[in-house]
Amino acid sequence: MAFKNKDLKQIKSKGLTEEKVNEQIELFKSGLPFSNLVEAATIDNGILRLSEVEEAKAIEKFEADKNKLDIVKFVPASGAATRMFKFLFQFLDEYNPEKESLNSYVNNHDTKDLNLFFIGLEKFPFYYEVMEELQKAYPDLESKNINERSYLFVKAMLDPQMLNYGDCPKGLLPFHEYKNQVISTAFEEHLFETALYAPSNSTTQIHFTISENHQDKFKKEFDRIEEKVEGKTGSKFDISFSYQKQSTDTIAVTPKDKPFRNEDGSLLFRPSGHGALIENLNDLEANIIFMKNIDNVVVYKYKEDVAKYKKMLAGILIEVQQQAFEYLKQMDDHQLSESEIEEVAAFLSQHLNVRISPEFEKYKTKYQIAYLRDKLNRPLRVCGMVKNEGEPGGGPFWVKDEFANVSLQIVESAQINLKNKKQKSILKNATHFNPVDIVCGVKDYQGNKFDLTQYVDHQAAFITKKTKQGKDLKALELPGLWNGSMAFWNTIFVEVPLITFNPVKTVNDLLKTTHQIKG
Repeated sequence: MAFKNKDLKQIKSKGLTEEKVNEQIELFKSGLPFSNLVEAATIDNGILRLSEVEEAKAIEKFEADKNKLDIVKFVPASGAATRMFKFLFQFLDEYNPEKESLNSYVNNHDTKDLNLFFIGLEKFPFYYEVMEELQKAYPDLESKNINERSYLFVKAMLDPQMLNYGDCPKGLLPFHEYKNQVISTAFEEHLFETALYAPSNSTTQIHFTISENHQDKFKKEFDRIEEKVEGKTGSKFDISFSYQKQSTDTIAVTPKDKPFRNEDGSLLFRPSGHGALIENLNDLEANIIFMKNIDNVVVYKYKEDVAKYKKMLAGILIEVQQQAFEYLKQMDDHQLSESEIEEVAAFLSQHLNVRISPEFEKYKTKYQIAYLRDKLNRPLRVCGMVKNEGEPGGGPFWVKDEFANVSLQIVESAQINLKNKKQKSILKNATHFNPVDIVCGVKDYQGNKFDLTQYVDHQAAFITKKTKQGKDLKALELPGLWNGSMAFWNTIFVEVPLITFNPVKTVNDLLKTTHQIKG
């Protein structure tokens, strides 16, 4: 479609091109295909389950090699905490303590979340901070009844003129309470955790992707805790930040696939989801990158358990990667013999889950070698998978692409056609869940960094329905960071225990054992 001059200027100012925007509009028009699930990945069919001896061997490998490697942890942390408090925002909107008792409201609205929140109130890490805020604002607090105090407690948490937790980055909220009311944030917990497995030569590198307007808050928090965490861990921290790039924003369209315009006539662009962060990941210079979400942390007494499995995943990656590099160097040195070709093909199949083309044996030798080189010389990810306990989110599956290639992928339920009985049945039979517990190898056998943007399946994007100014629109989300954005990586799935997965999706998750010092 042809854009006006002012549109072209706007497009250019975002680091986009007219061609790129038109490609996005075409995706809206053509629609995006669902993932074609072949079967769920299960133990011994796409998911490794290691024995204790094998776990120890992988950990030993990581410990032996880590000081020779550049290691960084990558933590997506740009989200505000708004969704954590969804039921509490609703409570503020609907509840009037002068007209209804709290018990009556809970019973009439069947709000189990709210009931649990008030039962566990004093166990929340922010309890004393909120009470202090309340007592400053309401000196007569003690004279108020339980209904009023409960309402005011939530108001103190969420009101923009008070603590305003809903607008706070999730990483900077009070997450855990230690002795003597010492509070730690998820940001701080990541530092302590990472120092247990990712320091290389006494330096621990962590990279956070954040909203630009929150950078000062994160830097201030690091200044506050730097001396404490470095003193307790004996590690020097190298903290870096980046923002989701404007050039990854996508154009919004009307229900009729025309560019959606703001009231001033400008084009509407929207952030394109966590898939945009493949650009941020691509900017990192490291041999090994650990990846984990900001809210998946535990109190200190569980950290050694968590660290153990991070080391295990990284050891598996190093072992497999070194063998792949050896094969690639052999290909540079000499023409592979028939038996060597068979050995490399078996390695790809057995250790990297690559399903070799049925036509492979018909290829001439030079094409067989080129095929194997292409399959070997890719970024590698080793992903922890936990047993499925009914959590919402993605899972491990064998997926067939448009060229009939079958590979291991992490697939979200939104990518699956639930109207198709066979696809729905495969989803229902999945045994494992993706906790976003990933170790990445992003350099090739010659030490050059892969261009990660070349390994994205652009057909794995999402189209969602939104509104703006009361008008319906369609939005485009790029392929998820660990979904379509890593579709053409080599992939290894490994079973890890549930202790490694402790996300805080709602505020009540902070009452779970792994977030309580007395749990």
